[in-house]
Amino acid sequence: MALVQTTLTWLVYGLAVALLMCIAAIFVCSYQAPGNRSAVVSTVSIVMLTSLLATILLLPVDIALVSSTTSRLGRKKPWATPDHVHKTLLTLRIVYYALYSLDAFLCLVVAPFTYFWYEEYDEVDATEGNQSVGRRLWGAVKYTLAFVLLMVVIFLVGFFLPVVADKKGRHLDLGYFKNLLTENHGARAATFALGLLSTVGTVLYVVYTAPGFALFPISLIKSAPSISSPATASALEQNRELQRQLEGRYTGRGNRVNPKDRRELDALVREERTLLRRQRLAAEAAGEGQGRLMKAWAKTQALFRPLKLLGGILLLLVGLLLWVSMLLTGIDKAKNSMCKIRCGYILGHNNIFNPVNWILVTSARVFPVDYIIFALVVLFFFGSSIVGLAAVGIRFLWLRIFQIRKGRTSPQALLLASVMLTLISLAINYALVTLVAPQYATFGAQRLCTRTPKRRGEAPDCSQHPALIRSCTEVSDYSADDQVCTPSVLSTFVNRINLNFPFFGDLVFWAQFAFLAVYLVVFLTALIRTPTLDETQLDRDAEEAEEEGLLASTGRRFGATWQDLTGNEPGGSSRM
Repeated sequence: MALVQTTLTWLVYGLAVALLMCIAAIFVCSYQAPGNRSAVVSTVSIVMLTSLLATILLLPVDIALVSSTTSRLGRKKPWATPDHVHKTLLTLRIVYYALYSLDAFLCLVVAPFTYFWYEEYDEVDATEGNQSVGRRLWGAVKYTLAFVLLMVVIFLVGFFLPVVADKKGRHLDLGYFKNLLTENHGARAATFALGLLSTVGTVLYVVYTAPGFALFPISLIKSAPSISSPATASALEQNRELQRQLEGRYTGRGNRVNPKDRRELDALVREERTLLRRQRLAAEAAGEGQGRLMKAWAKTQALFRPLKLLGGILLLLVGLLLWVSMLLTGIDKAKNSMCKIRCGYILGHNNIFNPVNWILVTSARVFPVDYIIFALVVLFFFGSSIVGLAAVGIRFLWLRIFQIRKGRTSPQALLLASVMLTLISLAINYALVTLVAPQYATFGAQRLCTRTPKRRGEAPDCSQHPALIRSCTEVSDYSADDQVCTPSVLSTFVNRINLNFPFFGDLVFWAQFAFLAVYLVVFLTALIRTPTLDETQLDRDAEEAEEEGLLASTGRRFGATWQDLTGNEPGGSSRM
């Protein structure tokens, strides 16, 4: 039974990751600018997104495996021997270390190399044959070495940095947590690196995930108005009528158009081009001139619009529930933490009711409802991060460097967004374990029988006393706690960071209140504000599309003419 359940859990996880990899590929292809694609950048971005999704979805698997070791009566199942539990936890640790190492390698080595490899490309030199692959490769490696050096420095600092227990002879009465104080230098270096990257990711989590957390549901409820074809046609007709009136003043007179009327006529001609572009976009949005597949897709979207509205309302309520739960747990930690600033505000057990934690623990009675709910919560956080990136854009302080928009994202922006999402995923893991549902994320649905056994060494029996069955907590007064309750692997990682390097835990903990404040401000603003159509951006996009079309047609005509003159097939180079 144990083997079947474990195998089924890993199989579902593998299928979910495979499905999300396909979604990541669709996301990358749909967001890249059609005229500015790169096969290398697309591949790296898909691999990075798949890796980080596999990382954040490992937490539900972690919880499912540790929860399966106990029965509803608060006792270890017969097959859950210490050796079997140890093997299960070891497997989870190996997968976690593999995924975290892959994320760090992709984030600090592969992504920078790909970025500089793309930047080193020069179309003129490549056409003239002055840029070799070796020269381009060396240029990318040269700049990537700085990031490799940064990664080495991070691990060296963590390797030699002393742990909390070594400082000033200070002793913390941590009970269960004392086993998490790391003395091994290699594990300490990995813990420090994970803590540092999580802290950096938390800054991005506050800047991007918090606004996206509010905007994601509201964007489904209140969408920006689309281009109106009748309104555009009416404005176009008025424009042409004004042009005819101006031109009629000088028809048959032979008079030269005065400068004032010339400027007005030129402005009307430019406005006419803009209105024609808008009319074309409105026709495309309505499905005119499109194939059957696109028309069917437009009709399907219109059919499911009510479901989109209901989904937005549901996500809005879920977001508010998560916000309340995080706020309550944050207050609980700030007030009742056993060691507060000295250990990253670790909490032994919940003192204030957490609604999300209660829902997950209660739904665990019906397998596998709690795991599905928790996985959807994880994906909600991740989807909010993408929405936040698209809304805010990639910025340096107040300066926008890149935009993340469907069909308009440059390869550089795609790489940077993948790196930022990887770092944000570490912060999401911290929030899930420490604030969203701390008890559930640590012990899942595990329960403990608190009845005193009749004989020493005998396991307690609560089959006739269900009122004495309690949920597992980190700190407990019951002797059977250590033998029955098994914490999730990710919770031990997070608590180890807080204990060994409490300054990371303190920064990340107080940043959660910044997240809650940003969410509240953006939520209230978006709730009051009416979405508007950005006509300036729309016109700019239409103009760029028109120019790309003209350049493409010019290139085809030139290629055909050159083929006629030389009798050879036209060659070309693509930017990898």
